[in-house]
Amino acid sequence: MSRLHVVSGKGGTGKTTVAAALALALATGGRRTLLVEVEGRQGIAQLFETATLPYEERKIAVAPGGGEVFALAIDPELALLDYLQMFYKMGSAGRALKKLGAIDFATTVAPGLRDVLLTGKACEAVRRKGKDGRFAYDSVVMDAPPTGRITRFLNVNDEVAGLARVGPIHNQAQAVMRVLKSPETAVHLVTLLEEMPVQETVDGIAELRDEDLAVGAVVINMVRPAILDAAAVDLAATGGRAGIARALAAAGLGSARPGGRAEQLVEPLIEQAHEHAERVGLERVQRAELARLGLPTHELEQLTEGVDLAGLYRLAADLRKQWLA
Repeated sequence: MSRLHVVSGKGGTGKTTVAAALALALATGGRRTLLVEVEGRQGIAQLFETATLPYEERKIAVAPGGGEVFALAIDPELALLDYLQMFYKMGSAGRALKKLGAIDFATTVAPGLRDVLLTGKACEAVRRKGKDGRFAYDSVVMDAPPTGRITRFLNVNDEVAGLARVGPIHNQAQAVMRVLKSPETAVHLVTLLEEMPVQETVDGIAELRDEDLAVGAVVINMVRPAILDAAAVDLAATGGRAGIARALAAAGLGSARPGGRAEQLVEPLIEQAHEHAERVGLERVQRAELARLGLPTHELEQLTEGVDLAGLYRLAADLRKQWLA
């Protein structure tokens, strides 16, 4: 079973929400999960209604059954300082370089190095063990960059090839790739039942597979219920108008007589029903497109009231149930 879960998706699909829900789900039953943020947006802090996350692992939630969720917002500059101290013992010198702006310069002009630092921190957490020989975390969940950048972000070995072919940076990149291309890692993509997110998911999976990066599951987020099918809509449109007017009148929405309020509401209601049936049909096409990928697919409902902390736990429970099915 994978221990590093990389969560990506097109912007606007709710990948951060899904990553947070997955971290909670994996922590259920007394397990320890680390939720890692690499884009500096502090989305995790907002979801868990906590203070801005520092560059340190901090407990942010307790899962059902006593499990714990820790979070880490990785700062590339501070990660580079860690790197300089770890490999070159440059603790004070590194801090001096930071004051001069050299650290920010290095992580900006060398994006490959930046990705090594970001992915390397997560991979270190995956491999870290305590004094008892057990892994520090049962699972690590990374809220990763969007689908359009995820393959390049994870393929740090190629990114670093132009920076260093030997030495500590090269060795670090190799160590990271050993984790990312091992059975310990799976990349999960979040999508909506809409044409553009689904197409980007299909393309992203093809790119990941081309680079031998293991794809785990597809999570369809913000799924709306199908209230009416096309047959029910057609029935209402062709022969059920009088019955609909009577039902509206019985609900207290005016009179069902010709020209009455209930009778006037029938046509707009049927129009909305047609729009709903059309949406359901389009979503059916997108589901079929995703099914052709041959991957495990999980669905999370759209929370009409928005995702607060209670809603996040609700999504986590649903995801946990599906993940272990």
